Amino acid sequence: MSQRSVFFLSDRTGITAETLGHSLLTQFDGIEWKKHHISFLNSTNKAQTVVESINTAAVQEGQRPLVFSTLLDPAILSVVRQADCHFFDFFETYLGALEAILQQPSARVPGRSHGLRQEVSYFRRIAAIQYALNSDDGVNAKALADADVILVGVSRSGKTPVCVYLALQYGVMAANYPFTPEDMCAARLPPPLQSLRNKLFGLTLSAERLHAIREERYPGSRYASLPECQRELEWQNQLYQQFNIPFIDTSGISIEEISASILDHTDLERRLYGAS
Repeated sequence: MSQRSVFFLSDRTGITAETLGHSLLTQFDGIEWKKHHISFLNSTNKAQTVVESINTAAVQEGQRPLVFSTLLDPAILSVVRQADCHFFDFFETYLGALEAILQQPSARVPGRSHGLRQEVSYFRRIAAIQYALNSDDGVNAKALADADVILVGVSRSGKTPVCVYLALQYGVMAANYPFTPEDMCAARLPPPLQSLRNKLFGLTLSAERLHAIREERYPGSRYASLPECQRELEWQNQLYQQFNIPFIDTSGISIEEISASILDHTDLERRLYGAS
């Protein structure tokens, strides 16, 4: 596998440059990317130091590094463009075309996409994160009624990270409730969920994957054994069918994909950039 340097440059957090650049690079196999993240690049002196790093990588690797940029300051851009690299300027690529279409100049102010200009939306996300943490594993049954969505599933099926991601990225009030062996004794929903069926969304996965996850935490235990995982998942999936609970198989897919599927199935509002 060949190695190649890639630089993500930004005058603020660098989240946009990294996210867009990473999305593009995932389409190319057989390359091990040596990633360099440069955030808050806000002076020509810093820019010159970055240019030196890029040029050094070009000499050492014998090929020009890739540079993904969301820089806006013309002076800093002028310095960085002198580097021996392949330069991809996300903002310049699209802002000019948008200015022409919208018939007005863009503000070209750094940090707006991740700033506090939409304070109500921002604080909704903070509240949603706090709610997800306080409602983890069904510890606060009284708060379930306030949820936008309640993720259900057996232990270690991925409910907590998905709830936190939904809260952080989209401001969704996501709670989760784990099915336990005690619940399996009754062919019904656990009592705290019975009046909230319209908010339930199930997660499932293969027994082999669940076994591997549990084995990492509790090796050799009955809880982690493959037969126990198969038994719990069979009961859980029957429950989903019995009560018409929408669900998704999370085996081999990312938290981002799981979250997007939940939003698609439930029509929940995406609040990250929503209006107040």
